[in-house]
Amino acid sequence: MSFLKGPDPLKLFLAKVEGRSKLNDEECDGILGLPVTPRQVQPHREIVRLGDTADHACIVANGIVARFAQVLNGARQIVSMHVAGDMVDLHSLMLPAAPAPLVALTSTTILQIPHAALRDLVARFPGVGAALWRECVIDGNIVAHWLVNVGRRDARARLAHLICELAVRSNQIGNFIEGRFPMPITQDQIADALGLTSVHVNRMMQSLRGEGLLESSGRETTVLDWQGLVRVGEFDPHYLHLPDAVAGQALRHSEPYALNSQ
Repeated sequence: MSFLKGPDPLKLFLAKVEGRSKLNDEECDGILGLPVTPRQVQPHREIVRLGDTADHACIVANGIVARFAQVLNGARQIVSMHVAGDMVDLHSLMLPAAPAPLVALTSTTILQIPHAALRDLVARFPGVGAALWRECVIDGNIVAHWLVNVGRRDARARLAHLICELAVRSNQIGNFIEGRFPMPITQDQIADALGLTSVHVNRMMQSLRGEGLLESSGRETTVLDWQGLVRVGEFDPHYLHLPDAVAGQALRHSEPYALNSQ
């Protein structure tokens, strides 16, 4: 795994699980001891195709991965995005035939974990099984909130909500620094996530910049007014089920960059 960069993906995954479930030392060691096979994926390449039968689950080591659906005319709807430390297809342990494709939105490295190893871990440690079940339920809850975002908010609010979510999830893995976080996805990909055209996304991004809520440069976004962005996007991070220090504090402070407030 010499080509892996940044924090240990298994440690990131464990930290996310422990933020939602209490595990003992043996259970934590079991997760950290899972066998992994790294795989590099180029941008815009599918990691899992619709209907593929999987014998492993994937953790994102770096990059951004999306789950999507596609209609007959080729248009895509992204229904979730995943960052480093996320196990993107934990459900494949119970549903090996992929109900939706996974695609790398950026240059991405994933860790493939055999289903057999996960089943053995769950058999040895029922507490880990309960924690992974909880992760699946939360993933479904996040998708439900994405549905509301696309179906019931206007374009400006949709974009603000997505940016807020990506900022909080970047903060969770230590990538939100003085208001800045990496956002290497394209406007076409954002459009696919929000049910908009890329032209409309560009206009809404200009609107948010013009209101002094954020700046964007290349592959990085800077939040200038967190509370203002939260208000526009009607963003409440509780659906992410993150520790309060990661997300909840942001809603109780008015100063910029409050995501890291204690």
